Amino acid sequence: MIYPIVAYGDPVLRKEAEDIAQDYPKLDVLLEDMFETMYAAYGIGLAAPQIGLPIRIFIVDATPFADDEDLTEDERNYLGSFKRVFINAQIVEETGNEWAFNEGCLSIPDVREDVFRQETVTIEYLDEKFEKHTETVSGIAARIIQHEYDHIEGILFTDKLSPLKKRLIKSRLANISKGKISVDYRMRFPLAKKKR
Repeated sequence: MIYPIVAYGDPVLRKEAEDIAQDYPKLDVLLEDMFETMYAAYGIGLAAPQIGLPIRIFIVDATPFADDEDLTEDERNYLGSFKRVFINAQIVEETGNEWAFNEGCLSIPDVREDVFRQETVTIEYLDEKFEKHTETVSGIAARIIQHEYDHIEGILFTDKLSPLKKRLIKSRLANISKGKISVDYRMRFPLAKKKR
């Protein structure tokens, strides 16, 4: 099932998400639906709050970067198999120099801005079988994890922009929350006027 993506302005995107237990109802179906929803929207990551669920789950599939000519062959090979489910994740450490990368978000369509993040992240999480992992990741994979992890903490990439950038995109964000935007995937807009 393809869920509508929750748009900027919905309170669920600002909540710190809750851990789930291993007996969470129909978890396998939810994860399958999240991947289907992410692919339908041409995303590379999706967090549960983006489909309206305030729980600590996010998924990542960086395989589209395997074709990126700007990356080294090692980076392309690594990203080509970087597909993960993160449950009850906690970032343990972020290290390295901050670097800028142009980020976007399925909940904030048509807004892309350079965001500075540290280059390496160590994260503890449970996979879809509830097996525990600790993984240290760098580069684009780390950036995707940091972006999605922010979602389960109630943080959006636009929060990391300078005050000037925030002012410049304020009206665009307001229009997104009202549904005054054209997107080619299903969305749920918190301030959209109901059709009579």
